[in-house]
Amino acid sequence: MKELVAYLTCSLPDKTFTADAILALGEAGADRIELGLPFSDPVADGEVIEKANLKAISSGFKTAQAFEVARMVSDKIPTYLMGYFNMFYSNGFENFTKKSQASGIKGYIIPDLPFEESSKYSSLLSEYNTSLVQFLAITDSDERVAKICKKANDFIYLVAFAGITGANKSEDLQPILQCAKSYTNEKIFVGFGVNKESAKQKAVGADGVIVGSAFVKILNDENTSMFKKLELLQEEAKAIKEAIN
Repeated sequence: MKELVAYLTCSLPDKTFTADAILALGEAGADRIELGLPFSDPVADGEVIEKANLKAISSGFKTAQAFEVARMVSDKIPTYLMGYFNMFYSNGFENFTKKSQASGIKGYIIPDLPFEESSKYSSLLSEYNTSLVQFLAITDSDERVAKICKKANDFIYLVAFAGITGANKSEDLQPILQCAKSYTNEKIFVGFGVNKESAKQKAVGADGVIVGSAFVKILNDENTSMFKKLELLQEEAKAIKEAIN
């Protein structure tokens, strides 16, 4: 069965709701959680997630809240921290990773950490049993795909197009998917621009999809009650999981 990786911005509006939302998504079919660390300049993210980031920061988000949320949910659904490298590095990468391990975090998704730079952290991450999700882009050469896939030790994040999250674009992913699968047995999930309308097409040839903006858009709606947001998150997750399978 193909997997759904669900992204949520942490602490929007607070850590308790984030934990409730994660568990609700898990009940609705999400297989893994990408817990977003709010950052003031999320360069890979579109308007929806950028807005969510800024709202969470203005409400007082602290990184410690992400660890607290992870402790509440990581024994029930595999949980990854997604963020920009400065957040992992600013107070010491090893210190951050120790806290991650203690919170049950399975791995990191860091879009602004280049593959070539990430190797220097491999032994430390291995020591703390924390994976680093590698990225592939449709513009990568076969040689680069081979290098990245051979180093992967968890799922691989295939960026569906050149751009930012939430955009409605389409590319032929089959050549790079076939190339990548010739070098690795790790699962490959497609992200960027995935929602219930596009999920079926994006999942062709892949092992699943990564969905962020479609869920965060629900969180951003200030006219919807918390209870209704949980319902809408579940409806979206169920629709996407059904579409890809």
